[in-house]
Amino acid sequence: MPTTFNRRNNAVKTILRFMKPYKRLCFFTVLVMVLDVAGGLLIPTITADMINAGVSGRNMDYLIRGGALMLAITLIASLGGLLGSYLSADLSSKIGRDMRNSIYDQSLKFSASDFEQFGTGSMITRTLNDVNIIQQGIVWFIQMVLPVPAVCIIGIVMAFSIDSKMGFLMIGATIFIILLAVFVTQKASLIFDRLQKFLDRMNVVLRENVTGVRVIRAFNKENYEEKRMRKSFEDYAKSAIQANRLFAGLESIALLAINLCIVCILWLGGNRIGSGYMEIGDITALTQYAIMILFYIVMAQMVIILIPRAMICVQRISDVLHLAPEIKDGFSSLDKNDSQASDIIRFQNASFRFADTSENTLSNLTFSCRKGQTTAIIGSTGSGKSTIAKLMLRFHDVSSGSILLDGKDIRELTQRELRKHISYVPQKAWLFSGTIADNLRYGNPHATEQEMRHALSISQSDFVNDLPDGLHTPVSQGGTNFSGGQKQRLSIARALMQKAGLYIFDDSFSALDFKTDAALRKALVSEIKEAAVLIIAQRISTIMNAEQIIVLEEGQIVGIGTHDFLMKTCSVYQDIAKSQMKGDTVHE
Repeated sequence: MPTTFNRRNNAVKTILRFMKPYKRLCFFTVLVMVLDVAGGLLIPTITADMINAGVSGRNMDYLIRGGALMLAITLIASLGGLLGSYLSADLSSKIGRDMRNSIYDQSLKFSASDFEQFGTGSMITRTLNDVNIIQQGIVWFIQMVLPVPAVCIIGIVMAFSIDSKMGFLMIGATIFIILLAVFVTQKASLIFDRLQKFLDRMNVVLRENVTGVRVIRAFNKENYEEKRMRKSFEDYAKSAIQANRLFAGLESIALLAINLCIVCILWLGGNRIGSGYMEIGDITALTQYAIMILFYIVMAQMVIILIPRAMICVQRISDVLHLAPEIKDGFSSLDKNDSQASDIIRFQNASFRFADTSENTLSNLTFSCRKGQTTAIIGSTGSGKSTIAKLMLRFHDVSSGSILLDGKDIRELTQRELRKHISYVPQKAWLFSGTIADNLRYGNPHATEQEMRHALSISQSDFVNDLPDGLHTPVSQGGTNFSGGQKQRLSIARALMQKAGLYIFDDSFSALDFKTDAALRKALVSEIKEAAVLIIAQRISTIMNAEQIIVLEEGQIVGIGTHDFLMKTCSVYQDIAKSQMKGDTVHE
């Protein structure tokens, strides 16, 4: 992970990057807010002048003109404040939108190991909560912090124009509250850093409790999970209480400073009036200047306390955006002539090791998946079968050796180009919320109803025809309203919608009964006879008719050939077959 200095530097670059496209909007928003504040500061001057005019006995017309001017300035300042609020909200919403889009786009580039650096709960927090806090910080900063320099400078200049001693009093009160704000901000930064981490933890625990509720009930772990959840809530609450104490202390001291400043103005001002250096109306103007200056500083302090939290959130988002993805796109594409090769995909002495391990998961793999042939991979749990499929799709990159698609190293291709030639059914069947038709169109966005029904027929998903809404039947998130076998068949149908050179079935028949398994494999033979097929399976009955069977043991190929050949030459394959045999026959 980057150092604290680098994280802060990256955070500043990140916020400037998102504000750059809207620099005109930023400038206009700040200008409107400053002009609004400047207009508000004219009111005390006019008020003082009218009071002094009344004391000196000027005519009523002068007072009416002054009142009309005050009304006009008030209306203009009110409209300016309204416009400034709208512009700052518009700016923050656009920046928030761009941030969320950037986080999402960046997450799509991550490999599994990249994503694990943050975790699902933290990524959700960063995308939703962190961006929301940044948006609030932008609005509050523009409305409450940026006008402060203008208020202080104009207010103090006005105070000096009335009386120099009053001007120095204003400076002293302003410096005191600013120093208080700096001190509190430093303490708040540490608290909010912990607060966001506790929020991450709350999301993780809550997500685990919701998704794993059946397991929790099955093992009677409700009390244990309740304690774990309470612990995460209590940790968050302690930090939140510390932050609220800072708010309370700051507000109390700031209000005390404002009241003391007003008392000093009245006391010193009375003496200065008695000495003839000031007029009665000047006291009113100075009091209003002091209230405005100190009010804006107090409000800015409230916001500044939250700015460290917003900056922590920017740093967390910056960490995501500045993480260099493990998988980098190549720049090549496949020529049409390349697709004429018989070897669709080929492993050449390919080895793979996860970043956090010292031993290879896969070692020195050399084999080909050929057009018109079925290649099967079988082996014990943890032998690396599914990792081979992930390497083909570049979810990971090989540590040594190479993988060739139509004769070209897949690392030289763009990921979009690579995956355009591969259709994949994952080990864990996953369906998206929507309808069955929506899920099938993941494989082909322009598929007709006839094409979808054909894919469903090949995948033995005839149960769809018996559903009241057919293709338009709603699918819940993850496909939880379908059985395991139904989800697998729908996932296979989705893969068949994409016309590809290589079809990968990663243990995609495990939830099917033997009859459905056999019927599906028979239908696949004619449907994708021009493509290469890779089947990863646990059951020998699923793969025994494959032209090439690869036997894996601890990440190495210990046998390769047909079923009959391996039954004679490969002891590992023989052991797997014997464990699945009924009498002398493999289960069919």
